[in-house]
Amino acid sequence: MNSSPVLIDRVGNTVIWTLNSPDARNPISEPGTIAALEDAVFAANADPELRVAILTGAGSAFSSGGNIKHMRDKDGMFRGSPAELRQGYRQGIQRIPKALYNCEIPTIAAVNGAAIGAGCDLAMMCDLRIASTSAKFAESFVKVGIIPGDGGAWLLPRAIGMARASEMAFTGEAIDAATALEWGMVSAVVDPEALLREAHALADRVSANPPHVLRMTKKLLREGQHQSLESLLELSAAMQAIAHFTEDHHEAVGALIDGRDPIFNGR
Repeated sequence: MNSSPVLIDRVGNTVIWTLNSPDARNPISEPGTIAALEDAVFAANADPELRVAILTGAGSAFSSGGNIKHMRDKDGMFRGSPAELRQGYRQGIQRIPKALYNCEIPTIAAVNGAAIGAGCDLAMMCDLRIASTSAKFAESFVKVGIIPGDGGAWLLPRAIGMARASEMAFTGEAIDAATALEWGMVSAVVDPEALLREAHALADRVSANPPHVLRMTKKLLREGQHQSLESLLELSAAMQAIAHFTEDHHEAVGALIDGRDPIFNGR
């Protein structure tokens, strides 16, 4: 049995990252899990053949977030003085949102079960989200007397708007998959047995497009969250000039004119 905290599989141009601590409901506060997710993103960024990543959880949960027993026992990342705890967050779990934010390829969260606390935020770190009917989401930090220490206050409002994010963060209450769909948190809700199939179908729709253009488009979407329009237009012009000189651009135009499916080679 593979004991790695994150299993990595590949199907064509898609990589699948599976949180692999099902007995503990896939917490992401352990150093090994943090490093494994970080390494997975770095490897994806360095692989020009990859076009999409799917993130899911083994077992019945997507991710329970932090390790509650460690919170109780003041162990692991929850050990030490206030100054040590601050450094523990900065050098620990906060590496995950930084890594996923800087992941160059589109990411899809296939939320197979409970996404609680930092687990909910982990799903929000992905670009796209599909949920199983058995999934639930809770920004539950207030329920254990802490605040979102992993960037949730930045991530959740961008996913569902400030009012609904505030409701989730202030009450700590869970919402089911149907509510997540209504609120725009996820783009689809499917039966549990169909989840990965639907995630791969979405990945195929994304990866059918030129890989360099996908990465540049994602970068522009990221930059558009904080840059001025003028700055984003300048960056867009520079990236567009690069795109026009790729072989994939010429293939796309030729295929459209010829009425055939394009074949992209990432050049």
